[in-house]
Amino acid sequence: MAMNLRLPDDLQEALKERADEEGRSMHAIVLVAIERYLTEEADRATVRKLGAKYATNHADLLRRLGE
Repeated sequence: MAMNLRLPDDLQEALKERADEEGRSMHAIVLVAIERYLTEEADRATVRKLGAKYATNHADLLRRLGE
């Protein structure tokens, strides 16, 4: 799928400078950033889900620890 990405001028310039410093394309850096974001968000969702599960399963213990 093709996609246009419109960045504010300052962000585009920072991205271009970083790409030049690393000898990579802006496209390559953006792909890594998107992949990292998606992975981290999936991990956060898993942690929230497990936290809610264990908080429910161990509500009595957590209540007693809070006393």
